[in-house]
Amino acid sequence: MHRIRDNRDPVMKIDVYNPSREKVGEMDLADAVFGAEVREHLLYAVVRYQRAAARQGTHKVKERAEVSGGGKKPWRQKGTGRARQGSSRSPHWRGGGVVFGPRVRSHAFKLNKKVRQLALVSALSRRAQENALVVLDAFEVAEYKTRQVSDFMKRFELSDMLLVANRDDRLERSARNLPSVTTLPPEGLNVYDVLRRRNLVITRAAIDAVTTRLTAA
Repeated sequence: MHRIRDNRDPVMKIDVYNPSREKVGEMDLADAVFGAEVREHLLYAVVRYQRAAARQGTHKVKERAEVSGGGKKPWRQKGTGRARQGSSRSPHWRGGGVVFGPRVRSHAFKLNKKVRQLALVSALSRRAQENALVVLDAFEVAEYKTRQVSDFMKRFELSDMLLVANRDDRLERSARNLPSVTTLPPEGLNVYDVLRRRNLVITRAAIDAVTTRLTAA
């Protein structure tokens, strides 16, 4: 998509299209959000943070104290010629407990809000630099039809996309059958979803909301 850059102004211009791929105007994109330096280490840190928080952490095995049975000493301490044993549920016995096995826990860890914001700015700036950013005046569908979204992708020659627009049940349900499409409201925009899709399609209203969110003091 064509962009016009003026170094005297802290914004860059981008063409705005309608879903039929007709140019309907231009829009200013804040350099602070779409023209910043891409910081790879922040992208890595925030993706790791998001994936860790998404883990269920329900993995669990039984430790020695949790395995049933084994209360009786298998054989007497001396005189058998065998090694001493205190329980048939020791970790080295078949059916025994597991040593240092996984427990139910949260894998989430803390990451500063400023770091998360800077990483999202980096992700958005990367898509802008790659010309993988499409701005729409609006995106609405008249009925629940997956074909309306797939036809849109064909017109714009997109193999996959992250679509960011205000909540619309018809649009979200029309797109959810397409494995190469992710839809999000502006408040749900995040680093992981921006990076996992090669193209970012965003409406004018969503850009305003995201810019306000990322430039607020």
